[in-house]
Amino acid sequence: MLDSLQASLTVASSGLESQSTRMRIVSENLANATSTGRVAGADPYQRKTITFDAAMDRASGAQLAKVKEIGVDTTPYRVEYDPGHPAADKAGYVKLPNVNMMIEMADMREVNRSYEANLQVVKQVRSMLGMTIDLLRS
Repeated sequence: MLDSLQASLTVASSGLESQSTRMRIVSENLANATSTGRVAGADPYQRKTITFDAAMDRASGAQLAKVKEIGVDTTPYRVEYDPGHPAADKAGYVKLPNVNMMIEMADMREVNRSYEANLQVVKQVRSMLGMTIDLLRS
């Protein structure tokens, strides 16, 4: 029984770590949603993406969530006409990041829920371990 509880802790911990990384990526995207290039015609901030993979933990025999790759979104930049902007090209157009605030906010909500679910697993396992130790003492 203790092995299965330890495996549960290991799986939940990997989920917490993965979702923490995902939250960092979403936060970077939100923070740079309006970051344009520094010079005329320069490319703005490019939205980051994250992909996960399952990895077998040999010690516990459990499937863990791991960050597979942090990449970039290749969707086209948004373009706005703003001839007075320092990053405007000769035609007066400014490239804006390919960050969609609605998508990022939905991702943030999903990350928060996933993180909370993993945290609840950790709390429950710790409680069960405590009860098991109490039973063994008596």
